[in-house]
Amino acid sequence: MTKLLPYGAFIEIEKGVEGLVHVSELSWVKRITRPSDVLEIGQEISAVVLGISIEEQKISLGVRQLESNPWDEIELRYPVGATIKGPVRNLTAYGAFVELEEGIDGMIHVSDMSWTRKINHPSEVLKKNDEVEAIVLAIDKVNQRVSLGIKQTEDDPWSQIDSQFKVGDLVKGTVAKIASFGAFISLEGDIDGLIHISQLSEDHVEKVKDIIKVGEEIEARVIKVDKVERRIGLSIKAVNYSEDQLKKESASFESLRPSSEMVGLEQAFNLATAASEDWSPSGD
Repeated sequence: MTKLLPYGAFIEIEKGVEGLVHVSELSWVKRITRPSDVLEIGQEISAVVLGISIEEQKISLGVRQLESNPWDEIELRYPVGATIKGPVRNLTAYGAFVELEEGIDGMIHVSDMSWTRKINHPSEVLKKNDEVEAIVLAIDKVNQRVSLGIKQTEDDPWSQIDSQFKVGDLVKGTVAKIASFGAFISLEGDIDGLIHISQLSEDHVEKVKDIIKVGEEIEARVIKVDKVERRIGLSIKAVNYSEDQLKKESASFESLRPSSEMVGLEQAFNLATAASEDWSPSGD
């Protein structure tokens, strides 16, 4: 090793002849920013000749080529559908990186952390160095990415939701979030139901927080179960309704299509987070 520069290391092949190992050719998986992080002047190393330019009098060398690229057979070690375990190495705004092996991480996107909760940041459910179990969802060898999911280790509770909650059922839950259009109620099985503001009382309600508060336990009646939109409609005012009254209320509620009045559950979560009057994470 004769010279270490920010972009690579010069290796003396024979007296008066040097080759360059570019920093990108030092490792298949380690992100090496400077050759000096792993090499020293005078160090003797082995390398593979990658290219020779007689005109430019340049010899390109590679160190990582002495070993097989671990990404070449990544799908054999981590096939799609396999369960893996590993420590959380890093958290970003969009997901968590889990170490699969030295130099190779898989990423759990926030959308793959829970079937039922809207996770705004991975730190809500994970922290650095946590040991997690996840399912391999996809492998992108070209871009060297492994996609993982935590929620896939369990069955999606919404797939059987219509057997757990039926229109007319009386349920108890805790007020988890409040927004201008209604309130989210945390129900059994970490499922959230939505009480639209029109379902809080027979009387006109100006503000949801005037009727119920975050953390309060309430009883409500199920007036809608929508597996496709992952939405359970609840009503406090219908708790003591007769069967005929309940049918009319359910039909009225059904007419509220996704809009400013009644939105899909995921969109509603976003609205509740962005413009809530009072907010608390579900399940906390």
